Amino acid sequence: QVQLVESGGGLVQAGGSLRLSCAASGSIFRFRSMGWYRRAPGKQRESVAVITNDGSTNYADSVKGRFTISRDNAKNTVYLQMNSLKAEDTAVYYCNDVPAYDAYWGQGTQVTVFS
Repeated sequence: QVQLVESGGGLVQAGGSLRLSCAASGSIFRFRSMGWYRRAPGKQRESVAVITNDGSTNYADSVKGRFTISRDNAKNTVYLQMNSLKAEDTAVYYCNDVPAYDAYWGQGTQVTVFS
């Protein structure tokens, strides 16, 4: 059974940085494309960043140049380095496969950016 556990969120001032982690279970992690998603208050969940099994990355326009997704297959972990954070980045952040599976959504980790 696949489990995804996000961590690393918190309260940060605008312009600051955070690094999110997602620990994934499952022996075939290295073959999976993974993504970070977020849900801001009153909005639908959206894709933020994607990393394929060969390390190719793609980002939403709103975070391009500020966020970096990476993975460590030996640790079954995906990371999201978030720099130059803005108030509009405030959301619950989740990781999931790409495409996402409903059964894999975890609790997420809250990121709150204040001015």
